[in-house]
Amino acid sequence: MTNYFNNQNLLEIVWKWKKHLIIVGILAILLSAFFSSALFIKPKYKSTARIYPSKNIYVFSEESQSEQILEIISALDIKLRVIDAFNLSEVYKISKQEPQYLTYMLTEFNDNVKFKKTEFETIEIQVLDTDPKRACAMCDSIVTFLDDKVRSLHRLKYEEVVRIARKDYAVLSHQVDSVEAKLDFIRKEYGIVDYNAQAKEITKGMVKVLSDQKKGTTGGKEIEKWMENFKEKGGEFALLDQQQKLLVVQRSELKKLLDAAISDATKKIIYGLKVESPVPADKKAYPARMFIVLISTLAALFVALLAILVIENKRNA
Repeated sequence: MTNYFNNQNLLEIVWKWKKHLIIVGILAILLSAFFSSALFIKPKYKSTARIYPSKNIYVFSEESQSEQILEIISALDIKLRVIDAFNLSEVYKISKQEPQYLTYMLTEFNDNVKFKKTEFETIEIQVLDTDPKRACAMCDSIVTFLDDKVRSLHRLKYEEVVRIARKDYAVLSHQVDSVEAKLDFIRKEYGIVDYNAQAKEITKGMVKVLSDQKKGTTGGKEIEKWMENFKEKGGEFALLDQQQKLLVVQRSELKKLLDAAISDATKKIIYGLKVESPVPADKKAYPARMFIVLISTLAALFVALLAILVIENKRNA
């Protein structure tokens, strides 16, 4: 039996059947070029955007900011927004009445839209579409939807802080008002306005009254009345005054926190900084016709050679 896998024998067979192989090769080139043309495979254009996470993104876990952005941008709700915004069910020819509509849509979407983290910690967005302008617009919209998504997550966080801070602020304000009311009562009924200053003056007055032996005089009686007021309400006034000052400081700090949380909950900032903005492609990225033609031609020649070897084997059997 002839060993056809011997190099010399193989070359002899190829030379013998060279015309047939050339014809097969030419036909393979023509057919693969024809069937990979726009008549059968719609060309797709690629748009690319690269974004870098801004420093104001809130850290939700121990992952890097780029990894968090990648997780968020791959979220289902962002994909669905893109699908709805660009009516991709019409583009991908998938009926919304299809029982597995979402599965088919997401499969097609994931085939045409890719997200990945680069070695430089940027997030790369690649979109393939039959319309280069739509591919570019989808890239831009994904970045916008990412900002909206992160903003909504931040808003949820800060709105919770606002709710808690407002509740605490109301409680503190009520406590301040309550203490103020008690202080006002003591001020009006007992004449105590400034505990430390008045205590010093009353002490001086009492010492003078006693030293001058004027205890029974009108001035002495007035001093005695002040002394009684201070004995009865002085300590309470001092404690309330100290408590009021402490509560006011706490309320002031809480107001700063509340204002900051309201600002964070309502401000509109960019979380994905564009390192590379997408542009409409002027050259198709898919299909790679040269690659298709090359692989198809090699495959056709290989099959043809196998067929020739079978024929030669039967002839020499």
